[in-house]
Amino acid sequence: MSTSTTTTRIVLASRPHGAPTQENFRTETADLPELADGQLLLQTLYLSLDPYMRGRMSDAESYADPIGIGETMVGATVARVVDSRDERFTAGDVVLSYSGWQSHSVVQADHVRRLDTSTPLPLSTALGVLGMPGFTAWAGMNNIGHPKQGETVVVAAATGPVGSMVGQIAQLHGARAVGIAGGPEKVAYLKELGFDAAIDHRADDFAEQLAAATPDGIDVYFENVGGKVWDAVLPRLNTYARVPVCGLVSGYNATELPAGPDRSGQLMGTVLKKSLTLRGFIQAEYADQMGDFLAEMTPRVADGSISYREDVVEGLDNAVEAFIGLLTGGNFGKLVVKVAD
Repeated sequence: MSTSTTTTRIVLASRPHGAPTQENFRTETADLPELADGQLLLQTLYLSLDPYMRGRMSDAESYADPIGIGETMVGATVARVVDSRDERFTAGDVVLSYSGWQSHSVVQADHVRRLDTSTPLPLSTALGVLGMPGFTAWAGMNNIGHPKQGETVVVAAATGPVGSMVGQIAQLHGARAVGIAGGPEKVAYLKELGFDAAIDHRADDFAEQLAAATPDGIDVYFENVGGKVWDAVLPRLNTYARVPVCGLVSGYNATELPAGPDRSGQLMGTVLKKSLTLRGFIQAEYADQMGDFLAEMTPRVADGSISYREDVVEGLDNAVEAFIGLLTGGNFGKLVVKVAD
């Protein structure tokens, strides 16, 4: 198998103010270092695009260091081993890595996980339903949400890879699943998935529809969005409701605080009066549970009892446009870039 000494990569050219634009990225060719002991040369097959990447483009304080100007955009990848200087891997192995937005990479073998290519599941599922997004849903629900029989679970961005898994996990626990999505097509898909109710957040009477879909209130709200969705959810929360806070995508491109009065007092008052649990989390803090997640969910995905949808974009050169669309709900399902066959 031929080896590559260069990579085509997409780097952060400038920090966006508001929504990212094409000008915030740059495509370039770069030399790769020679392999050292314990390293692998990888060819990227699939690249995952996820909302958290917008936060990494900012130099504001966060849970992870920002991407430096001129550095390769970060991201999980499914990759093929082209060359190996580690006895545990040979050319042709397929691995899960964190190589970012590039065609080839040199990585430490300790930082990758070999994928099982003997299953009928697409390799791309390691970036979605059986990857970080699926695990995020599973970890947030099991460690914070704790859905119970007969309870009502609401999730926003419900057709995405996290939200769709949240709803299906809720039903595995015997809870009602109420999904919130944008547009009739996505709402129809939630009904195909078997959600007990599906609501379009773009509807003029969204808050009224949410109230009708949650007559007994909300026991678990899995937060992916924030904004007006959260405003409608907050009054519906029951005493002792749990709110795993996974993302706030509605505000990722914001350049200033929202207009209007400061409502933090209302929020804290509700937290107190209803004994709410609001818990932000990053899935990495539960990394030691990944084995349990894969053991439980892989058979369910394989037999179809857990459904998923992927939005596959062809070619690394289309990654920027796809990512910009992701932040405004332009994708339908887990967004993945197919970089190579």
